[in-house]
Amino acid sequence: MRRYETIVIVRPGAGETEFSAVADKVTGTIESFNGSIVRTDRWGLKKLAYPIKKEIQGDFLYVEYAGLPDGVKEMERLIRIDDRVLKFMTVKTQDVFTPDAPKPEGLAEPETSPDEATDEASE
Repeated sequence: MRRYETIVIVRPGAGETEFSAVADKVTGTIESFNGSIVRTDRWGLKKLAYPIKKEIQGDFLYVEYAGLPDGVKEMERLIRIDDRVLKFMTVKTQDVFTPDAPKPEGLAEPETSPDEATDEASE
């Protein structure tokens, strides 16, 4: 399985039920292809950088998930033919997804306090 992120921009006039239907379609398609949803976040209504299909605002949905390429293809196909969706983008973030893998040591925060760091820098 691979790890992906998808951002979907939904028409602002679609309403809460329509937005939920698009979100359910995205997550349901991923799960039907044996994928797993890591995180779903609604970013809300935002102004677009340029008009898309004569709309100047969009309702953003962010989905982070692990899945197979076939599931991503099917999900994108379903989004592409949905009139409520203005635009979408999917990015592969990891080639191999392991949910229980420890974090790399380079990303861990140092355990020194800010006072200790300034004392060490002044010496």
